[in-house]
Amino acid sequence: MIELLQEYWRPFLYSDGQHITGLAMTMWLLSAALVIGFLVSIPLSIARVSRKRLVRWPVQFYTYLFRGTPLYIQLLICYTGIYSIAAVREQPLLDAFFRDAMNCTILAFALNTCAYTTEIFAGAIRSMAHGEVEAAKAYGLSGWKLYAYVIMPSALRRSLPYYSNEVILMLHSTTVAFTATIPDILKVARDANSATFMTFQSFGIAALIYLSVTFALVGLFRLAERRWLAFLGPSH
Repeated sequence: MIELLQEYWRPFLYSDGQHITGLAMTMWLLSAALVIGFLVSIPLSIARVSRKRLVRWPVQFYTYLFRGTPLYIQLLICYTGIYSIAAVREQPLLDAFFRDAMNCTILAFALNTCAYTTEIFAGAIRSMAHGEVEAAKAYGLSGWKLYAYVIMPSALRRSLPYYSNEVILMLHSTTVAFTATIPDILKVARDANSATFMTFQSFGIAALIYLSVTFALVGLFRLAERRWLAFLGPSH
């Protein structure tokens, strides 16, 4: 175990001497996917609860598609499937984008987490008390102002417990990144196992790193819930 740590502690955590690897790469994939997915899911969640079918149905199809298929398959399609299309290779921008494994991986992760986050936020919007919306309308708020100042802030706060689960699941889902040759924690563990044949130690270290990050994320979300969901607690 000590010999393994001495040789692989840097790759497991942040660098192999040339590129970021291990924990640093995993956190970069997670952060990029979550930021993109979060930003895109806000307008999509509003469209998801729209009364207009032409607005609601495309978003509903998108969330159904990405929640109904495994992330592993989505990554394979983004990484190898799309680039196999001749029309994609003939376009310089698309060719450059889909030739890069990092771009393909972040795209697959972002699309996946965006689908789940959209449904989480849409559910929070639907569960809002009708009185809150009516009170906001009585103050003269409507249209985008109603969503910007009342509906979305309330929905985002109420979504924290559910969104925290999505973040943890997304962290664990980053383990499929090694399929695209991305040197995340699991890829480093697999390399260490192949070089040393210390299977239990190699994957045990990876498990401890994931467990530590999960514990930290859960703690951060609990602090956020105490701050922004305190109004839902019992009054004294």
